[in-house]
Amino acid sequence: MEITANNPNRKSWLTVDVDSDFPIQNIPFGVFLTKDDIITIGTRIGDYAIDLGALHQLGYFEGIPLTDDIFLQDTLNDFIADGRKTWRLVRNRIADIFDAENHKLRDNSAHKDKVIFTMTEIEMQLPVNVGDYTDFYASKEHATNVGSLFRDPENALLPNWLHIPIGYHGRSSSIIPSGTPVRRPIGQSRPAEGTNKPGFGPSKLLDFELEMAFITTVANDLGDRIPIEEAEDYIFGLVLFNDWSARDIQGWEYVPLGPFLGKNFASTISPWIVTLDALEPFRVDNPKQVHEPLPYLKKEGKDSYDINLQVAIKPEESKETVVCNSNFKYMYWTMVQQLAHHTVNGCPVNAGDMMGSGTISGPTKDSYGSMLELSWKGQNPLKLNDGSERKFINDNDTVILRGYAKNNEVRIGFGECTGKVLPAVE
Repeated sequence: MEITANNPNRKSWLTVDVDSDFPIQNIPFGVFLTKDDIITIGTRIGDYAIDLGALHQLGYFEGIPLTDDIFLQDTLNDFIADGRKTWRLVRNRIADIFDAENHKLRDNSAHKDKVIFTMTEIEMQLPVNVGDYTDFYASKEHATNVGSLFRDPENALLPNWLHIPIGYHGRSSSIIPSGTPVRRPIGQSRPAEGTNKPGFGPSKLLDFELEMAFITTVANDLGDRIPIEEAEDYIFGLVLFNDWSARDIQGWEYVPLGPFLGKNFASTISPWIVTLDALEPFRVDNPKQVHEPLPYLKKEGKDSYDINLQVAIKPEESKETVVCNSNFKYMYWTMVQQLAHHTVNGCPVNAGDMMGSGTISGPTKDSYGSMLELSWKGQNPLKLNDGSERKFINDNDTVILRGYAKNNEVRIGFGECTGKVLPAVE
């Protein structure tokens, strides 16, 4: 089925700034609370939120096989479970409805009042009920940096890393939407030199992690696996993802079972899910891998995406400072490889499951995706625009993630993924 929504020549009758993350070619999906305290599934064009529940009730999706209540829910899970054919039909129809040449809704004031809101009139919610969350460790540059910091730089990558997409199962209950404050966590830390008693208290090494995450649909039954050639059909879309990390808590606990309390206190996602269909024009070649992957992980083609990523830190009373510029195309293991690996043992994947990419670091120092790397474990503090310095994240700092893909015809963005750090409660 053709993706007519991606037509770069299409214009909307809604006003859209030239540098907006949300042109009519984007049509992301999210969940928001209206000014009447009604939760609905919606999309966004420019600075306007569009109530898909109201649009459906008014008959604008006629001819598309949708249940009456598909958009009248507080999560996208059921819509995602309908599969790619439905997603594509709905995106194409939304693009037609808001096309500059289509006057049906544009000239109906009563319908517009029910369907269209300004972004200031609504409150974004968590878009999916995340049943399961997996975090991968798929950036070669990041893994090399971390290995160099904590082990021998000559053996920064463990022997398995170049053969297998490393991941761990995280905690979905602490995934929160952009704008939700993050409380500095409390926990144990490594004993001070000369003692054998662990420290305890607020994390002193609070960090961000620049990631993206993909959202899946229902994919397989227990015991079945997803062939890599089909994996893309089960990926609904992408969000920005700040997988906050308390490095001192993590450093004390992670051997032998990996991340735990140093990671599961908060993970922030951007509220609009941008579909793979919308990102189709930004495919790039897969990264060249050191070893030929095993057959179940081997796929030729363009399964990576050129998505510019940025991180800024904003102290409470100061302007922001951009500390990182990276790109999703730097990922060593692609999304389809991650999903194929995740299910090769028969693990079932459900609608609304989330898979984090792991920290996305690039080849240059200004593209490192965490303070651990940017300050090189605190040895090289960053100077912010207000003259202050950061080794890690301070209380009352706001961390801002941004992401967009752009070519000569269109810009598709994700908006912002923000979180302000609040002091620990002791």
